[in-house]
Amino acid sequence: MRTIIAGTNMKVTDGLRDAVESKLERLDKYFQKDARVDVTMTVEKERQIIEVSVPFSGTMIRAEEETDDMYKSIDIVLDTLERLIRKHKTKLEKRKHSGKTIRFENIPYEDINTDNEPKVVKTKRFAMKPMIQEEAILQMELLGHNFFVYKDADSEETNVLYKRKDGNYGLIEPQF
Repeated sequence: MRTIIAGTNMKVTDGLRDAVESKLERLDKYFQKDARVDVTMTVEKERQIIEVSVPFSGTMIRAEEETDDMYKSIDIVLDTLERLIRKHKTKLEKRKHSGKTIRFENIPYEDINTDNEPKVVKTKRFAMKPMIQEEAILQMELLGHNFFVYKDADSEETNVLYKRKDGNYGLIEPQF
């Protein structure tokens, strides 16, 4: 796997780089040799945050963990990734998934406002390809988000899927 490691508010030391790369070797069995893994390590006061994203076959698996020690965060995030990969495989086998997924393209951060009012600080653009509701739920879970916007394969309408506090899902079907 090709590993791209970046640090925010910190310098990525050789020790951290070696720890991440050696732990990521556990995931080699799940991906092709040319798979890319994006790792971002961030330090914010006492918080040590690591985010790992693995795009593959049009799908994105992403995990983020935060502790007071970066090495502990690395261990936890890799356990989370492995659990997500197994969950993804199980759901695909269970539903005889057809392979339809969505690809995300991030737009770089741009600070356009300087006053204290809430503002848009990040914009994401992504291509929406039609998918069924179960695929949208799977993609939302893999990304670890609370909501997911997708184009319904049957109705060709844009829908919003969200996770409710009771653990179930809600669906918003806008009418234009």
